[in-house]
Amino acid sequence: MHQLKSELTKNIPPVFADINLMSESGFIRLPQIKFLYAVSSATIWRCVKNGTIPAPVKLSERCTAWNVGLIKADLIAKAGI
Repeated sequence: MHQLKSELTKNIPPVFADINLMSESGFIRLPQIKFLYAVSSATIWRCVKNGTIPAPVKLSERCTAWNVGLIKADLIAKAGI
């Protein structure tokens, strides 16, 4: 059983391990959001526009990121946990 678990978890990208360790007030960028929701950039922005994914914040003129706490809560709600 342990070998099966390690086989299943060895290909999990660091974003999944890191998001659980990150502060609720931390931020993640679009590539991680795309991976977590398993959709394209266009779909992410469409979902932000219609309110099905939390909106990002503008950290600077050229830097947009999502709050880790809001993303965690949204993913948990969507998973029905």
